[in-house]
Amino acid sequence: MTPALASTLKKIALISAGSFVFAFSLVPMYNIACKKVFGIKLQSGPAGSEQLAGVKVDPKRTVHVLFDGTVNSRLRWNFKPMQLSLDVHPGQLYEARYIARNNAEYAIVGNAAPSIAPEEASGYFSKTECFCFTQQMLKAGEQREMPVRFIVNPALPADVGTITLSYTFYINDTATAQLTAPSPVVTNAHSAP
Repeated sequence: MTPALASTLKKIALISAGSFVFAFSLVPMYNIACKKVFGIKLQSGPAGSEQLAGVKVDPKRTVHVLFDGTVNSRLRWNFKPMQLSLDVHPGQLYEARYIARNNAEYAIVGNAAPSIAPEEASGYFSKTECFCFTQQMLKAGEQREMPVRFIVNPALPADVGTITLSYTFYINDTATAQLTAPSPVVTNAHSAP
């Protein structure tokens, strides 16, 4: 191997490793940007029963909940809320629906990243059921309604009258690639006598 070839291979290996590290650092950078720059706290996982135990409906208070939906530019989907807003009474269970459509000619798996604004409201907004908890696969041209069930905790600070629930869908490259990967061929192996 010539020194020039060895140098080129070393550069390619370093660039590959750097690209890999950069790709995995995007998620923490997104979380930091949401929290520190935009004042949005990302959530994950359904609300546990301990979070909702003893929550009573406050029929005298109304909170305006706004819904937003976007897709990352690499994902060939349309995604939007079916209603732009909903007035809710804290402590009561509500359901909102989003709609997603795969515009590609092949199946794609996506994951939704939820966020709540303002950040101080995130601890008082509990999702009990959400499409964001699992991978979502849409076949070519498929369209699907995606519900989210939520409760606004009555302990929400009085100065918060509006909450925005936002989702951004991202392509799950690994899961999408597995959809098109050839299945392993299983053969009956016979051992020689």
